[in-house]
Amino acid sequence: MTTIRVRLTLIYSGLFLLTSVVLLVTVNLLLRQALDTRIARLPGGAMAPAAPTAPTLGVRVDRLPPLPQLVNDVIGYQWKVTALTVGILALVSLVVGWLVAGRILRPIHRITATAQRLSLSTLHERIALGGPKDELKELADTFDAMLDRLELSVAGQRRFIANASHELRTPLAVQRAAIEIGLPEDVGAIRGTLLLHNHRAENLIDALLVLAQAEHGLDDRSPVALDQVVRLVLAEGGSDGVTVTERTEPFIVDGDPVLLNRLVTNLLDNAVRYNHPGGTVEVTLSRGVLTVRNTGPHVPQERFGDLFEPFRRLQTTRGQGAGLGLSIVASIAKAHGADVRASPNPGGGLELVVVFAGSADAVPATDDSGQG
Repeated sequence: MTTIRVRLTLIYSGLFLLTSVVLLVTVNLLLRQALDTRIARLPGGAMAPAAPTAPTLGVRVDRLPPLPQLVNDVIGYQWKVTALTVGILALVSLVVGWLVAGRILRPIHRITATAQRLSLSTLHERIALGGPKDELKELADTFDAMLDRLELSVAGQRRFIANASHELRTPLAVQRAAIEIGLPEDVGAIRGTLLLHNHRAENLIDALLVLAQAEHGLDDRSPVALDQVVRLVLAEGGSDGVTVTERTEPFIVDGDPVLLNRLVTNLLDNAVRYNHPGGTVEVTLSRGVLTVRNTGPHVPQERFGDLFEPFRRLQTTRGQGAGLGLSIVASIAKAHGADVRASPNPGGGLELVVVFAGSADAVPATDDSGQG
């Protein structure tokens, strides 16, 4: 598949060569016709004998070829020069066409480079194309105007997330304090039920806010030791009767440490929750590939379409979450340029794999499956 620059070069070169060939051929034909006309007007015609022995400018006229033969020699030489000229012009036109096409397409390359460099954290950048007000500048200005609207929209959504974080969490915190302080422990199951639903509501709001933050990209990036994050999560997390083993290698991720901690936490919680008593969870970090493999119930084939979808979860006997665990994992991974894959274990359970950018095993995602 040829590029626009190659096509423009071929068009410029083809038009130039076509014009040159037509011009040269026309000149040669007209020259031949003019010579034949002049020879026919000579005294005695074209076959008139040459003058005998009188020398002219040191050249004996009786040694000159007949006029028709001389015309053929001149025209033949002219055609050879024409062919050589066309060949040289072909090379020159290709080089000049390539340079001219590149100069014309330079604003397009600038627009493309800016579009590829943009992310939610660099929406402040603009193309700001200078020069005459032509079609390319109009395209660049339209793109800049679209970025202005997009930046305003993203800024408004971020403000909404920040305000919602405060406005939604504060009433729940007050409600939890009222339940714990206002209701005595001897009121039976009512107090425990209210606290349970309050805790679930807090977890749901927290998960939704994290999901929204991850889907809006990263504002700031810093080097994060992913192996230390994994060990910290394993040290703080509960196993709930499940044996957890880990094997990690040093690996640095350029990203957000809070979101990466949440990614590993959700993977571990998912592996523990969707397991059976006495099951196992294996956590491995090798060459930038984070793998969490667990035992547990068999994942039905028809549920593979629920891959990392929000509010999708399998029915288990070990409690249910909000169905956002792996959705958050997928969003955080995407914000860090990582691929997420999931595949069922032969004996039950899942193998969840997160391949970070720059790892030795970075490959496109193939099969995916998940439990929220």
